[in-house]
Amino acid sequence: MSDKIKIPFGPYHLALEEPFRVNIQVEGERVKEATVRLGYVHRGIEKILQKRRWFEGLRIVERVCSICTQAHSQCFAQGVEELAGIDVPERAVYIRTIVAELNRIESHLLLLGVMAHKAGFSTLFMYAWYSREKIMETLEILTGNRVQYAINVFGGVRRDINENVRRVIENNIDEVVKDMKKYEKVFLGDSSLKSRLREIGVLSKDQALKLNVVGPVARASGIDWDLRRDDPYLAYSDFDFNIIVRDEGDCYARIATRLNEVFESASIIKQALRKLPEGPLAIPVEGVREGIVISRVEAPRGELLYYLNSDGGLMPRRVKIRTPTIPNVRSLEFILLDSQVADVPIIVGSVDPCISCADR
Repeated sequence: MSDKIKIPFGPYHLALEEPFRVNIQVEGERVKEATVRLGYVHRGIEKILQKRRWFEGLRIVERVCSICTQAHSQCFAQGVEELAGIDVPERAVYIRTIVAELNRIESHLLLLGVMAHKAGFSTLFMYAWYSREKIMETLEILTGNRVQYAINVFGGVRRDINENVRRVIENNIDEVVKDMKKYEKVFLGDSSLKSRLREIGVLSKDQALKLNVVGPVARASGIDWDLRRDDPYLAYSDFDFNIIVRDEGDCYARIATRLNEVFESASIIKQALRKLPEGPLAIPVEGVREGIVISRVEAPRGELLYYLNSDGGLMPRRVKIRTPTIPNVRSLEFILLDSQVADVPIIVGSVDPCISCADR
């Protein structure tokens, strides 16, 4: 008779805010086997895109994920713009970059708060989300929306940055950076958080390479890769910023990576505001040619890929989306092995799974 006990985490569980399932087998308190099950909230977005005109698709892709909304919009838009054979005005490119980095900060602060909550540090959770609220207010002033920003149009953007908006962005970014310096001392220095996160859920560099994990999960395991630097798009080649890489590969490293990326995103935004060029916000798009384009961006959770297949008509022939959660959540089947049952929620949270993205 086997001593292993099966425990289902999900599809609805107090440790998993989104509906996906992690089936674990334990011996005593140790996890000996883990299986991830997706597919509970499939919405058929890829099929819907094939039945909508290109410009309608731009709003649909923003609904893939409400946390990575700008990444999806940008990835789809730049693929369509390549099919249309147009170059987006430089001012619009800079504004898109600013929105993308504000979106990255908002996403990272959300995860930092969630991880503090999972570790039992509710006060830190509230503080992190207090700072996140400042970023969401900034995005609302800039784009008109708190969640789906809808600032991108094919050929550019629909809203400008005037002097008043510039001051709001700069002031709020300065406040968030000041806040983050305080949070950094707690997240990376508090003894209770260290004991809860260090050497928990370790993913080695070799394992990370084999599993093709992306984004902060990969960089926390020593993989020095970020599309913003290694395959530049938007205006990233015009700015100086560091790629945050750590070698520990544990939950602590994954939190530290995201926390320090907030500072780099703030630096990019301030550089973009200083260098913001003059010029038009958008140019007209007449139509798209027949062909296939693969578009990639560095979303907050990692590399996001759109495959666009066009027959030259008003609608795409095929759209395929590969979100960063797909490889990252699969890595849990290896990261969870030999961990304590009590650490499962912490480990799952540390890879920042977005089931809305993964199931689409």
